[in-house]
Amino acid sequence: MKGNIHLLKLIFLFLIIFYSGDEVQSQTKDPDEILTKVKEAFKIVNDYEVDIHIKVDVNFLKVPDSNAKLYFKQPDKIYIESEKFVLLPKQGLNFSPLALLNEKYTALYDREDTIRGVQTCVVKVIPIGNTSDVILSTLWIDQSRDLIIKIESSRKPLGTFSIDFTYEKYNDEYEMPSTMIFTFTIDRMRIPRGMNGQLDVEEEADSEKSGPREGKVYITYSNYKVNQNLSDELFESTEMDGKK
Repeated sequence: MKGNIHLLKLIFLFLIIFYSGDEVQSQTKDPDEILTKVKEAFKIVNDYEVDIHIKVDVNFLKVPDSNAKLYFKQPDKIYIESEKFVLLPKQGLNFSPLALLNEKYTALYDREDTIRGVQTCVVKVIPIGNTSDVILSTLWIDQSRDLIIKIESSRKPLGTFSIDFTYEKYNDEYEMPSTMIFTFTIDRMRIPRGMNGQLDVEEEADSEKSGPREGKVYITYSNYKVNQNLSDELFESTEMDGKK
């Protein structure tokens, strides 16, 4: 499996270079410089806690909206505090530019693009080596704020998912996520055992409908507390999606 993932990464790299042609040679922006600025901007926030509202949209699951408190600490520590079960995408909540970009990778500047009226540059990141299950990540970056507006990532065996962010300034100093939309593919056959008692799984007679489906998780953030010097014990003694 590791060998296959490494081969796929090489194929992605070859295709990107091949189809870019002269554009790669004539690119005027340095992708490594762009990503370095993103990492530096992200390091300003050492930790935070925030209230989150979660809405899950998966057509064969009836999941009630829920509220929780999220704790984060650099580089990628996450804890969710909730009074009830919360269905959340770990890949989305665990996303950290430092976790992605501190490993060895090859970066390629692709193009400019506009996302929700924001001018962005698009950078493709291909991890080097067999330590990551990520094959390719595409980042849409707002260079005026050094923020990632959107990310699409291809992983094995999870397939492709995307994350869209909007931001608001906290205390006139920190640009923090205000909303996140996580789009993913889910197979009802992969729903963890024991979840049926917590979620209403709709029955479908058509066997063809039991394959992978697209789902979305909408998260709204409010009441940030930034750089509170959170204790490591909070993250070491709890599960990310557990109760407290």
